[in-house]
Amino acid sequence: MTYEELIQAMTPEMHQSLKRAVELGKWPDGRKLTDEQRDICMRAVIAYDHENKPAEERVGYIDRTKKDGSQHGKDPLAADTIKILTDDKN
Repeated sequence: MTYEELIQAMTPEMHQSLKRAVELGKWPDGRKLTDEQRDICMRAVIAYDHENKPAEERVGYIDRTKKDGSQHGKDPLAADTIKILTDDKN
């Protein structure tokens, strides 16, 4: 089974169990997650959210909307415009 197939086969209950394990740093039976296990579980939770949930329900979502409907700050994923200055004295 590939990683993609595993994410597609994941149930909401499995997703919640992995999410809880990442939050607590241990499995439901009390055994501690290794750093590698925690990383893999976190990636699986994020991948599942990306495939199955709207953006505002995903892990790590930050609502940037103010009460008046405008946005706080700029979108961190938006492209920035840069200005290149040259020395014309040559």
